[in-house]
Amino acid sequence: MNKGKIVVVDDETIITSAFKTLLKVEGFNDGHFFNSPAEALEFLKDNKPDIVVSDFLMPDMNGLEFLTEVNKLYPEVSKILLTGYADKENAIRAINEVGLYRYIEKPWDNNDLILNIRNGIERSYLLSELRHTISELEIAKKELEKYSHSLEELVEERTADLKQSNAKLEGIVSYCADGIVILNEDGIIEQVNPACESMIGHISQKLINASIDDFLFSPKTFISKELHNFEESELLLRNFCVKNPFTNSETPVEISFARINPEDCFKRFVGVIRDVTEQKKADRLRDDFIATLTHDLRTPLLAAIQTLNFFLDGALGELDEKQKVLLSTMKKSNEDLLGLVNALLEVYKYDAEKLTLTKTNFNIYNLVHQVYEELMPLAQSKNVEFTIDTELFDTEIYADRSELRRVICNLCGNAINYTQEGGKVVITLKVEGQDLIFSVSDNGSGIPQEDIPNMFQRFSQGTSKKRSTGTGLGLYLSRQIIESHGGKIWLESVLNKGSEFSFLLTDVVREKAVQK
Repeated sequence: MNKGKIVVVDDETIITSAFKTLLKVEGFNDGHFFNSPAEALEFLKDNKPDIVVSDFLMPDMNGLEFLTEVNKLYPEVSKILLTGYADKENAIRAINEVGLYRYIEKPWDNNDLILNIRNGIERSYLLSELRHTISELEIAKKELEKYSHSLEELVEERTADLKQSNAKLEGIVSYCADGIVILNEDGIIEQVNPACESMIGHISQKLINASIDDFLFSPKTFISKELHNFEESELLLRNFCVKNPFTNSETPVEISFARINPEDCFKRFVGVIRDVTEQKKADRLRDDFIATLTHDLRTPLLAAIQTLNFFLDGALGELDEKQKVLLSTMKKSNEDLLGLVNALLEVYKYDAEKLTLTKTNFNIYNLVHQVYEELMPLAQSKNVEFTIDTELFDTEIYADRSELRRVICNLCGNAINYTQEGGKVVITLKVEGQDLIFSVSDNGSGIPQEDIPNMFQRFSQGTSKKRSTGTGLGLYLSRQIIESHGGKIWLESVLNKGSEFSFLLTDVVREKAVQK
């Protein structure tokens, strides 16, 4: 019979019901299921779990907020976040902020889910045993001082207890499928288990007193450096590799570190090294599938739009008004779908780092004015005052003109769309040294402060109080473009007063502004 107290939280009853059935089939009888994060937290205050599984998108409290509260109660307990593919970035943020053990994308594979639950329970048990052993040592020390008159008797009693605990812990460590390593704060190896030896390709005698950086490497950082700067109870390092000298193969791994005794001034860490080869393969296959699917959708859409243009232009005969309205509606729907396909393809290229910016020198005012003229009919149709406030007329910058135009169109178009009739939208251009600052402000309804951090996330649609009908990719793609230029994009908003979207491009100005 599988053991372990499992807490599952999802606002959809069909999901918790599916979990209940699956866990029962797999032999887990201590499952607790909640459709409200608040109710789950009340339960957890008095009941320590072995693993917590939470959905990400939930009303009132999302999965990241919920798991943050769980982490305060039980930092050593494994936590799994269920996400959609589009929420991968939020899941990665959760790994760094709340010590997430694993994120699993919907729809999940039942075998993979059960395997992760079992491994998570084993991980929770291992960390709990490690902390329990340290606590026992501290208790033993205090009792030895308190009862010094019976020192020999107490030493014998505690030695027997510690031998039993160490034997139990040694069995867990020795038979764990993941590599386990104990390090000091300088990254020097003090102990390894057989799985770690097998993964690295050296016996323990060659690993003890060596630096972990000699065997696990990443192009971005060193483990010893991360441990020196680490002050929390848990740390997860991604994108590391292990090179086996015998097979000459490189294995991608993730390493979870926990501080053995947070109260001790001398830092020592236990690390769990996990092979993520299959996970990496699955991620690449999924990304390539999405890119191929998105790309192949464009050709039939373009053909359909062109065919409808032939009808609407009268090339295939005259149409009556009802036919024109119907075909125009079909054309608009196909164009909207093509826009979504193109946006998804651009997002994939940026996420996969497969898009190269084509930078040239160009007049930034001319670009902004071109966008201004294209959007003016939209502003006029809503009776919105639309203006440009700048003294930059002959200023050239060095950037990707077409990608920057996409950002400016998106920010200005959003400002007009979300401004009520009779409102005002102002574009501002400034130069500070060699840096360019672009802003577009409106006097619309504004955005609640709690929604601002999510506005540049993928598939974010408006605010929690009002959702747009768009794809939710515009601001996310704008952020990707600006950050690819080495710049920064941000939002300032006051509810019921308006919003201002801005971006900064550093060291791009090639010719200073001519004031007129």
